[in-house]
Amino acid sequence: MRRRDVAALGFAAFGLPASAMEASFSVDSERFIEALWQLDPDAAVAAGRFEFPNRLTPPGAAQRQRRRAFLKEWLPRFDGLPAASLSPSDRMDATMLGAKIRSDLWRLDTLREWAWNPAEHNPAGPIDVILNTDWAPEQQRVKALHARIRQLPAFYTEARKSLSGVTREHTELALQQAPGVLAVLDDVESRAQQLGLGSLMRTDLQAARHAVAGWQAHLSQLLPSARRSFRLGAALYEPKFQHDIQSARSARETYELALQRREEVLASMQAQAEALWPTVVGSEPPPADRFARIGRVIARLSERHVARERFVDEIRAQIPQLEAWIRQHDLLTLDPTKPLVVRETPEYQRGVAGAGIEAPGPYRPQDRTYYNVTPLDGLSAEAAESLLREYNHWILQILNIHEAIPGHYTQLVYANRAPSKVKALFGNGAMVEGWAVYGERMMIESGYGAQNGEGAEMTLMWGKWHLRSVTNTILDYSVHVLGMGEKDALDLLTRQAFQTEREAAEKWRRVQLTSVQLTSYFSGYSEIFALREALKAQSGFSLKAFHEQFLSYGSAPVRLIAAEMLKA
Repeated sequence: MRRRDVAALGFAAFGLPASAMEASFSVDSERFIEALWQLDPDAAVAAGRFEFPNRLTPPGAAQRQRRRAFLKEWLPRFDGLPAASLSPSDRMDATMLGAKIRSDLWRLDTLREWAWNPAEHNPAGPIDVILNTDWAPEQQRVKALHARIRQLPAFYTEARKSLSGVTREHTELALQQAPGVLAVLDDVESRAQQLGLGSLMRTDLQAARHAVAGWQAHLSQLLPSARRSFRLGAALYEPKFQHDIQSARSARETYELALQRREEVLASMQAQAEALWPTVVGSEPPPADRFARIGRVIARLSERHVARERFVDEIRAQIPQLEAWIRQHDLLTLDPTKPLVVRETPEYQRGVAGAGIEAPGPYRPQDRTYYNVTPLDGLSAEAAESLLREYNHWILQILNIHEAIPGHYTQLVYANRAPSKVKALFGNGAMVEGWAVYGERMMIESGYGAQNGEGAEMTLMWGKWHLRSVTNTILDYSVHVLGMGEKDALDLLTRQAFQTEREAAEKWRRVQLTSVQLTSYFSGYSEIFALREALKAQSGFSLKAFHEQFLSYGSAPVRLIAAEMLKA
């Protein structure tokens, strides 16, 4: 038989012993990944692989058919493997690969976002990564981009053919993003001129810009007749939740659990606010409405915040404090050889998020991990004060817990130790976000924030921050499945979750343009917390051991990790 014919039979056909089965699975999963990069060079670039920087993934029907055939060929190889013959890590990997393939097929043939969301067809990201990642000398990077830019007119032709029944919101988003494509092309041209390649690329860059202009004109023509609702509806939302979140619960069950958790959090916040009212607000009688009562205390406490010019420096100063707390309370083993670098967000990355972790791709583990923080220099005095009140003395600490220690950065360090390329490349977002949300609660439970006699204030502010994750799930399900409108959504976010009007407006826009992702925070957290509580009921439970064992599995879905940890 040819090698492909043998692989197509699946591992189980050969009755291999466990060690041979694991070796065969490892080989086949590696083959799948390498074949995927060949099929989708843009995905390869996003993962940190630059063998095909000159190739642009076309968005048309022919490419979708190639991808469909590829996925259907590989699915049987990962489905139905004898679980007992694989290690726990390989069992997770096989399940994750099967889930990814089924998800990709569902997106191609059922969700069909490529037809109704023009923003799906945006070539700027890979161009920017290829140009600004130091994977090769700059001249080589620009030459590779020259070949890619030649393909842009054909790319946009296929993108236009793909569109049918677009939404107004996503069409407007694509129109807003088009100038960003032109800006990236300007950046390429500037680099080319510096290297003496400007005249060589001028004609192709002009053709690319003309293609972008044609795309903008086409979208403008589509906009008046854009009738599709941005709401997914239950028929699409529930399966998308299962594909994206891979939870042990349904979307409806997660929504109902979020409603229950919301009441628990509000009850705790109300008690904290009532206890703090005399010292924070004074002798003024508190309002009868619980939201007004809690909100008044939060507003008064939020006046305490760092000076705007100290914003980045304060975050930098808090990282070693968080590390010291983790060590002193024996919550986790931290790796001193993997320091986190806090820096101001580079100019070209600003405008998306105020703070976040920038981690190297799975293929570039030697690179540094940065905690990017955007300084407040460019904000008006009013805008800066609003942001500083939101990220006040207490919430700034919780932000650093979430993003850095023991949140995203710590989880990443542990994930990089796991010898699984599958989990690194196709990691579960609900586990990643859920761990960061769990880390916030774990730190508060350990007494963090109370060391300066501010335990009540910290608990109240953590409640506000935690309520954001809970409310995200309620908002997303209510909008996409239950039909919640803008007025009720903004009330939920501002009056009932104590968010600023600016934050609420941005969240309303986000929920129109995305679906399900907002549920990942609470879904992942609630499953991690439930797992911990189940294991705490067993004799010999150690909180530190639980954390380290949980993180040792890498970025796998929580339900898969829980299945392994509950076996003991």
